[in-house]
Amino acid sequence: MTDLLRKLLDIRPWLLADGATGTGLFDLGLPSGGAPELWNIDYPERVEVHYRSFIDAGSDIVLTNSFGGTRHRLALHQAQDRVYEINRQAAWILRGAIDASERTVVAAGSMGPTGEILQPVGSLCFDDAVAAFSEQARGLREGGVDVLWIETMSSREEVAAAVRGAADTGLPIVTCFSIDTNGRTMMGVSAQDIVALQNALNPAPVAFGTNCGIGAAEVVMAILRMNREREDNAEKPALVAKANCGIPEYIDGKIVYNGTPELMADYARLAYAAGATIIGGCCGTTARHVRAMREALAQAEPEPLPDVDAVIQRLGTVTEGMRTQIAGAPAPVRSAVRRSRRRGRARAN
Repeated sequence: MTDLLRKLLDIRPWLLADGATGTGLFDLGLPSGGAPELWNIDYPERVEVHYRSFIDAGSDIVLTNSFGGTRHRLALHQAQDRVYEINRQAAWILRGAIDASERTVVAAGSMGPTGEILQPVGSLCFDDAVAAFSEQARGLREGGVDVLWIETMSSREEVAAAVRGAADTGLPIVTCFSIDTNGRTMMGVSAQDIVALQNALNPAPVAFGTNCGIGAAEVVMAILRMNREREDNAEKPALVAKANCGIPEYIDGKIVYNGTPELMADYARLAYAAGATIIGGCCGTTARHVRAMREALAQAEPEPLPDVDAVIQRLGTVTEGMRTQIAGAPAPVRSAVRRSRRRGRARAN
């Protein structure tokens, strides 16, 4: 299978990812507490509408509706024996939507956490986690994805297990952590730790970064820290930024994210300036936001690497933990936007 993601990264200065799967499916009628993954079987036409919304908005990468597709998460809905079927169908629907669009779009197989905590802190052993991710990855591969997208992770051990399980498919891999606890993941992993982990994973991911978390400002600062930290890595895998759409608010009995298309467009510009070359949205991000992000990136001019004050002024607050990490990082040399543009021009030639 052609490594489409690497090919596009070699010829493009940036790639636009999609937005929120859950938000899109809730808008199409998914009830609160319902299993999005079961919609791949029960309502495939609605899942296709969701995929098409991001393809039409200009996304270069769209994730499958399979975030909770391991047997551990599906067991919550008595579907633990349908892992292969559900994941294959999620990928197959996306593959069909992409083929019908006549656009070049990467089909990314979403693989979220198992919901269990690995030993020695929790009860799930490493080998069982590997087997769960391998089972999911096989279904996504057979459905036609181009890359396996391991996302919203908190622990090193679970990412290592997911990569080990995904490796059986031979597909390229992307890893994303959720930094949501004072500049670290729930399990204490910092932006610096995330960079160090990539060098230890086998196979090495083609891209890595952060998604979800507590807002666009924190994601941009995490990318800035990762970008500085990865300077010692000759390979310099692409950085992924996929921030939530503003801050969640509880309105009329449901969670609503307050980020406007204008805010997400500014976030996209700042994430690009900070060093991300794959940029998208997470919770709350709709096709309307993604369309604004694409327009912003298409018109982006070189700008300096952002500092904490610039990010706060444009996107909102960052945690003290993230401030401390940024303060301890080496000073940048030049604009990440300028670097990525030069790299894109050189590859295109």
